[in-house]
Amino acid sequence: MVMNDSAPRDTFVLNRGEYDQPTDTVYAGTPASIYDFPDGLHKNRLGLAKWVTDTKNPLTARVFVNRIWGMVFGRGLVETAEDFGVQGSLPTHPELLDWLAVDFMEHDWDIKYLLRKIMLSATYQQSSELTPELKIADSENKLLARAPRFRMSGEMIRDYILASSGLLNREIGGPSVKPYQPAGLWEETNAGGNRGTLTKYIPDEGDKLYRRSLYTFWKRTLPPASMTIFDAPTRDFCEVRRQKTNTPLQALALQNDVQVLEAARVLSQQIVAEKDSPKDMVNDVFKSILVRSPSIDELELLESYYSNAWEEFNQNKENAEKLIAQGSYLQNESDPVKTAALMLTAQVIYNLDETITKE
Repeated sequence: MVMNDSAPRDTFVLNRGEYDQPTDTVYAGTPASIYDFPDGLHKNRLGLAKWVTDTKNPLTARVFVNRIWGMVFGRGLVETAEDFGVQGSLPTHPELLDWLAVDFMEHDWDIKYLLRKIMLSATYQQSSELTPELKIADSENKLLARAPRFRMSGEMIRDYILASSGLLNREIGGPSVKPYQPAGLWEETNAGGNRGTLTKYIPDEGDKLYRRSLYTFWKRTLPPASMTIFDAPTRDFCEVRRQKTNTPLQALALQNDVQVLEAARVLSQQIVAEKDSPKDMVNDVFKSILVRSPSIDELELLESYYSNAWEEFNQNKENAEKLIAQGSYLQNESDPVKTAALMLTAQVIYNLDETITKE
C-alpha cells in the first residue's frame, strides 16, 4: 500500500513538536536552491524522479560522476563524496566535473560509457610511481599527477581471487548466497538457540559458493567476516566513502580463509596437470594471478620457495593431503605433493601487495 500514490493528506508544522498543536500547513516540494520544481510535473514520486534526473538539475549527474571517479581513482573530484553541501570539500577540478556530468547525461546516463571514458584517458593511464618530485608537488595525488594506487575493497579482492583461479560464477541476478564463513559466528551474536531461521549459518553448496560478492547474504548485525576485515561497512547506515586500512588480520585472512585456500588449490591442480617442471608451474601460477610474467629474481625466489615446500611435503605426504582437502570443489587426480607446494606458492602471490592493490 505504501507504494501507491494516494491523495495527499494535510501536513502541519507542530508547535514544539506536539502532535496536537498544528500550526502552518506545509506542502510537498524540492529545494529551490538546487533547481525549481517544473510546473508541468505532478508532485508525486514520478514527478520527483523526473526532477532528480532532469538535465537542468545541477546535482544528480555530478554526484554520480564523482562517485564513479572516486571508485576508479580512490578519491573523488569532490573528496567528500557523501557531502556536496556547504560543509563539503570544493572540487579540485570543477570544470572537469561539469564536463563529465554533462557528457554523461548527453549519452543517456550510460555507466559503461562513463567508465570507458575515464579509463581510456591519459590521466588514468599514467604510471602510479611516486617520484620524489611528485611527492613534494602532489603527495596526495589531488592534482592527478599520477595514476591511482589503493587497496581494493574486500568484495573486489574476493572476486579477483575467484576469477584468477577459474572458480568465479559469473551468473547475473538471483537470490543472495552464503559462501564459506568461520563456524559459530552467528551463534555468538544470537543469545539463545531458537531465534528464527537466521540463528545458524549454513553455507551454500556447489556453484553458489563462487558467486560474485555482490550476491553474498548480508546480516546487518554481523556482516561477512572476510569483508569486515577489509573495511566493509556494517550497513547500519549509508557509508559512501569506506576507510582503507592495512592490518595483520588482512594478511591472516588471505593465508587462512577457506575461499582463498580453495582457489589456490584449484588453480594449482590445473597447472600441475598441464606442466611438469617447477619453473613452468611457478611461472604459470604467477601469470594467472598477476597477469604479467615474473622477473628473473621473482621467478628464482618463488621457485626456491616451491622447492622447499615440495621437500617438506614429500617427507610428510599426510600434511599435503590435508592441505589440498580445503574447500568443497571437486579435486582432480594430481600429485598431492606438487599441488600442495604450488598451492603455498599461489598463496604467497595472493598475499602480495601488487595482488590486492589497484595500481
